[in-house]
Amino acid sequence: MAIEIERPLRVMLIDDNIIDLKINNKIILISKLFDDIIQFQSGEDALNYFSDHANEPDKMPHLILLDIQMPEMDGFEFLENYKRFSPQLKDSCLVAMLSSTLDFGDIHKAEANPYVIKLLKKPLIPSELEIIFNANFKIID
Repeated sequence: MAIEIERPLRVMLIDDNIIDLKINNKIILISKLFDDIIQFQSGEDALNYFSDHANEPDKMPHLILLDIQMPEMDGFEFLENYKRFSPQLKDSCLVAMLSSTLDFGDIHKAEANPYVIKLLKKPLIPSELEIIFNANFKIID
């Protein structure tokens, strides 16, 4: 079932690789699907953002694009912490995981996670982003 949302739409990129952040940021801008992009180079910084802005729904992302392989806190560890946030936040914010290598262990782990809607190969492909967008979001005018 699609989430009904009003613009502006926000996406959060979490990736330790600055080059991947720049490439994916550009792809998102070109797609014109989202109005705001929030970026972090670590899962911990992203979790701090959620904690700091927990009572500000207008600052929360509607979609998180989460890298799997990161030092200190990988994407799956991020999700372990993310599940502690309010149901309202989790119900209005979807997660797609990103990986430069799609190994079977990551695929099974991502598919088993209730918060993950899709595992995507890096870099993002605009048509895949559009498919995720159209399948999961309904814009309210």
